[in-house]
Amino acid sequence: MNGLDYKKLNDPAFGVYCLVRGLRLVTQPGLRQFVWIPLLINFTLYGLAFWLAGHYFSDSMNGLLSLLPSWLDFIRWLLWPFFAFGFLLFTFFSFTLVANLVGSPFYGKLSEKTGELITGGHFTLTLAEASASSPLAGLLSEAKRVLYFLLRAAPLLVLFLIPGLNVIAPFVWLAFNAWFLALEYTSYPLEAQGILFGEQRAMLKNMRLGALAFGGLTMLGLAVPLLNILIPPAAVVGATIYLIEGRSRVAA
Repeated sequence: MNGLDYKKLNDPAFGVYCLVRGLRLVTQPGLRQFVWIPLLINFTLYGLAFWLAGHYFSDSMNGLLSLLPSWLDFIRWLLWPFFAFGFLLFTFFSFTLVANLVGSPFYGKLSEKTGELITGGHFTLTLAEASASSPLAGLLSEAKRVLYFLLRAAPLLVLFLIPGLNVIAPFVWLAFNAWFLALEYTSYPLEAQGILFGEQRAMLKNMRLGALAFGGLTMLGLAVPLLNILIPPAAVVGATIYLIEGRSRVAA
């Protein structure tokens, strides 16, 4: 036994509850500095990217228009909205990836502080699998998680090209992404306890339905503009709550 109540953790309603509670807690004193600092860095990076892209776009457009008759100068006012729309699309599709990369150094601490807030003391899951892990072990665990995604994402994307199977391909793809998001965000509280990727996968297989519900709602939130800004840190908080409140009575 590892101190977890898998019946409770396998309940989809419990997974949804934990993410919703994470959204409520993420702006609490003691937690919000681990949210706004990476967000500030994120917005600064996008602001810099917008300025640089706009600068080079303007130069390129001026060079192009200089080759055209002056009466076509009105094209300038047509091209800028296309540039702005294109940058918004780029921001929408890349924001989550960049937010996770920038926020990753802060999310371990966010999970730790969430545990202290929930338990009222030192954060521990008291799991039997927990063992001391080095920074190198943590990096290897992250590399295994990325490799796990790539090795499964590639063949799943091929399903979209196969007649007949392409009908179910979107559903399989969504389910896989929900599962991977659950793996991604539960990794922060679990790795804080010395539980690395191999053990994480084994544990989540015992709570598959709850994890899929948690990951599915996270995926839905990431698709909603503005809400997707808060979803990554809220998912870290929610995953920590999910595991702490999913302990068995013996482990509590």
